[in-house]
Amino acid sequence: AVHGARKMEDYGRFLALLASSLLFGFVSVILSLVWVFHYREGLSWDGSAAEFNWHPVLIITGFVFIQGIAIIVYRLPWTWKCSKLLMKFIHAGLNTIAMILAIVSMVAVFDFHNAKNIPNMYSLHSWIGLTAVIFYSLQLFSGFAVFLLPFAPVRLRAALMPIHVYSGLTIFATVIATALMGITEKLIFALQNPAYSASPPEATFVNCLGLLLVIFGSLILWMASRPHWKRPPAENAKILRPIGATPEGTEVESTMTNSSNADKSDLRSNTEVARKQNIKFDDAGQRSTM
Repeated sequence: AVHGARKMEDYGRFLALLASSLLFGFVSVILSLVWVFHYREGLSWDGSAAEFNWHPVLIITGFVFIQGIAIIVYRLPWTWKCSKLLMKFIHAGLNTIAMILAIVSMVAVFDFHNAKNIPNMYSLHSWIGLTAVIFYSLQLFSGFAVFLLPFAPVRLRAALMPIHVYSGLTIFATVIATALMGITEKLIFALQNPAYSASPPEATFVNCLGLLLVIFGSLILWMASRPHWKRPPAENAKILRPIGATPEGTEVESTMTNSSNADKSDLRSNTEVARKQNIKFDDAGQRSTM
């Protein structure tokens, strides 16, 4: 009874954190829209400052908010009964959407700069931002190739999982830091009369947006790094079960059943190895975060 009560309390704490992070993320997206429509020139695609405004809106919507949701999607307890493959598709799909929005936001900046004869890629914000986009695309590609497609050997997945997790969280944190740099840079350039240093309403408003991004990022990183909120190992043993396979079926078994020369003893031993590997990288507290 005490254990059950503690579990419910832990579940309640997770839900409170989840609701808070979704709220902070959603409000950040709304504030980015309020910023560009109320204080700036709105949104358009004509080489004007309104085209540049797509950049902060799409970065905050895709690269921050949607990427944050993609990171914690495996942590949602009500998805633990779903197949691991379905969750992988959702995780990869959300990250793909975030990637597309990030690329469109970059195109908007280059287009605006070129139309106004403003130099490209001279600021630290642009250097780190482009680096984050490049590494994110590599992370996405390697995630598809190794963890989503059924060809990579289990040993390779086990070896790459900690790197995948670490780089995913690092990219996410870097994106938020880069967004804060970009917000500051934009305010310094855009606020001339009164200047940013005079703290006009827009400066205070956008500084608050930056604080919300930090809180959102902190909540996501906290949820993603708690080992007791990870998907249970028992569920991980059901990764890619083929039709008609036993509940213990794994990715290795599903790929081997398609090969006519695999004999049953090989199949059993490989399945056992796969199950042990799955449990091993779960015990290490790893979670796919792309």
